[in-house]
Amino acid sequence: MNNTIFFSLYNLTHRSAIFDWIVLFFANPFIYILILIAIIFLVFYTNGVFDSKNFSQQYNLGPRLKVIFFIGSSAVFAWIITSILKAIIVYPRPFIVFENIKPLFLHGGMDSFPSGHATFTAALAMSLFLINKKVGIYFAIGALFVGSSRIVAGVHFPIDILFGYIIGILVSFIFSLIFKAKFIDRLLAIFTKTL
Repeated sequence: MNNTIFFSLYNLTHRSAIFDWIVLFFANPFIYILILIAIIFLVFYTNGVFDSKNFSQQYNLGPRLKVIFFIGSSAVFAWIITSILKAIIVYPRPFIVFENIKPLFLHGGMDSFPSGHATFTAALAMSLFLINKKVGIYFAIGALFVGSSRIVAGVHFPIDILFGYIIGILVSFIFSLIFKAKFIDRLLAIFTKTL
């Protein structure tokens, strides 16, 4: 099933230069655009809404820092877990397994499972969803574009992407429980007083 889904998506490539360019865009630079949009959103995220007009009047460092730290640490920690798993689990990329695969770009070798891009974007989307459902859904759609484009590009199997999504979502849930603990509020209160 993994190979069947892979080939049905990969076979869409090398037919149109425009389509291949779109796939490359979502497979690589789009993740940085998602990060930039998340940073802009978090800078202006105030009392549960995106508020650029009253930003200076409602600037409260404590709650803002907690949200920023929750989202950033969820995504980064998920990426770290994936990096550790990649070092432990030796799993070849599709273009190594199948000779006839010509990926749209070369990336890695024996480090296909799980996908770091899928993990990071899923953690980012889920943590944003936990603070703002509408924004989280938009980022989840972005995460789906990133993951599927990496399959289409020939650098990941569907199982790599699926497990990346699962890890990212689980890490975000765990971090949401950690950030509900009172000691985090105390640490942030101490930190904001020193600023």
